[in-house]
Amino acid sequence: MRSANGQERFTAVNLIQVEVVYALPERQTVLSLRVTPEQNVRQIIEQSGILQQFPQIDLEQNMVGVFGRQVKLEQGVHDGDRIEIYRPLLADPKDIRRRRAEQAKEEGRADKVTGGRPDPQRSRK
Repeated sequence: MRSANGQERFTAVNLIQVEVVYALPERQTVLSLRVTPEQNVRQIIEQSGILQQFPQIDLEQNMVGVFGRQVKLEQGVHDGDRIEIYRPLLADPKDIRRRRAEQAKEEGRADKVTGGRPDPQRSRK
């Protein structure tokens, strides 16, 4: 909608509702915003003020997503979207599972050959 002086005015009809989410181990921050449909993920994150609240967020390093699906910062959003800023992983989940499986084999909680539960009949042979 344009005003008499030619500037574009935004009314509640032009705006959509989105959330920006950032979670730390001890707390989660959820910010609700009303934005224009033309704004992209980066612009919305910057507008939300979350970068000032959490200076450790670096949009060039941290991945972002919408409802758990990774997106690019230039992607647009839809009404009701939840933009999530992800923290970097401290450890690779595959490595953690691999180490846990090796430890279970060493402690006898897992079969040394298959990695599954020990078969009592197999050990009798």
